[in-house]
Amino acid sequence: MTKTSAAATRAPAPSRPRIDRRLTTSLGFAQVGCYVVWGAAGSVLLARQLEDIDPTRKEANLAVVMAVGAVVATLAQPVWGMFSDRTRSRFGRRTPHILAGALLGALGLIATALSSTVLTVAVSWCVVQVAVTSAAGMLNAVLPDRVPAAVRATVSAVVGLGTFAGLVGGQFLAAALVPRGTLLAYGTTALLLVLTLTAFTVICPDTPSTGERPPRQLSLRLLCGLVWISPRKYPDFAWAFLGRLLLLLGYHTVTGYQLYILQDYIGLGRDQALEAIPLVGAVVLATGVASLIVCGRLSDRMGRRKPFVIAATLLIGLGLSVPLLVPSLTGMLLYAALGGLGFGCYQAVDVALITQVLPSQEDAAKDLGVAGIAAHLPQVLAPALAGVVVVSLGYQPLFGLAFASCVLGALCTLPIKSVT
Repeated sequence: MTKTSAAATRAPAPSRPRIDRRLTTSLGFAQVGCYVVWGAAGSVLLARQLEDIDPTRKEANLAVVMAVGAVVATLAQPVWGMFSDRTRSRFGRRTPHILAGALLGALGLIATALSSTVLTVAVSWCVVQVAVTSAAGMLNAVLPDRVPAAVRATVSAVVGLGTFAGLVGGQFLAAALVPRGTLLAYGTTALLLVLTLTAFTVICPDTPSTGERPPRQLSLRLLCGLVWISPRKYPDFAWAFLGRLLLLLGYHTVTGYQLYILQDYIGLGRDQALEAIPLVGAVVLATGVASLIVCGRLSDRMGRRKPFVIAATLLIGLGLSVPLLVPSLTGMLLYAALGGLGFGCYQAVDVALITQVLPSQEDAAKDLGVAGIAAHLPQVLAPALAGVVVVSLGYQPLFGLAFASCVLGALCTLPIKSVT
């Protein structure tokens, strides 16, 4: 056969799947609504509110509230995900649960604003955590449901932009509105949550699920699978889970105490620290957005996930260690710049990697809920661990601990075999 005829008979290269721009954009804005809650309440409002309630025990109270909220969310998300997977309605499998999460989360935020004791703050925050975490889980399930694997990192990058915009925008929002009243800050956050998630369900309605085959009958094995997926049977999922857990454990040990680090370690006054939060957030946003845009598209074009996740994890660890060497506002800005670059890349690629190692596409929301434990469990462990370290040893060892955790997280990505 001649070279010409061989070329003529060679099969054409498969075309790259097209990206649904309306779905991708709407998903990004919905992500803003979820993460503005954690940017505003999780980073600023709770810390400020608990300091007002009891200034002498602010660190311990914040650790307890964050830990309890994360535990409840960790247990609730796989359960909510299972019910979403099993939902058969003309509105689809995800829409009813996204709307329920938005409304319940908004009510929880208002209740948190009206709380005047540590106990009522903790209970109300648990409601917020369960609702918003589960709604965000439904949004993540849209990726394996409706986005081809070959372009998931690009779509994840847009979703990551929403994450950054929500986290940083929430910090700006809280810093601007706290002086005008706690209820106004929480109420505005709740309104954004409801508007963005409702808009997503209207603009990008889910496919009716009434015609799908009936869900599997509930069994003890299925219920056990809500919180456990066999590492022996699904090793790639287990390694991805552990890598995410270790990275976020290191990340949250520092970011959860950011306001107090600026006050007590860097030495800023209370008002100065509050003013510095948006500045640090702006640096994270600028570097994170640049990294998201580049890494998401590059990962899809190269068809590679692991190198990006490893590099991002190490870069985040490096950023978290900077304040140990440079204990100043400049050091915090360098931490924000490096952390933003790393976290932007991580946000773009990690979700795509996780969706490609799920044990079952049929149980995507439930399995993503299990993967979500790796995101929520550090929120339980990190405040308690950080509280013990800070109280007994001070802030310096905290940064070294965060760096070590990130390095271990990067190493866990290496054994994954089904994704390159």
